Amino acid sequence: MAKKQTFESKLHRHAKGGGVKAFKLVYSSKSPKSGAWKFTERFLHVPLDEDEKQVLDNTISELEAEQK
Repeated sequence: MAKKQTFESKLHRHAKGGGVKAFKLVYSSKSPKSGAWKFTERFLHVPLDEDEKQVLDNTISELEAEQK
């Protein structure tokens, strides 16, 4: 007999273990040597109990500070 498992039950299983949400942040920066623009991507893992917008805003502000 097949096990009855739904997609929703899989989501709740990960949430109980203190899971994380993953975001792919793609940003552009100008190379100091050549002056060309380059695109860089970074994966962010945000715990489910934290506000993802706040974490993304903080990361973006840190990246902007590094470029200056």
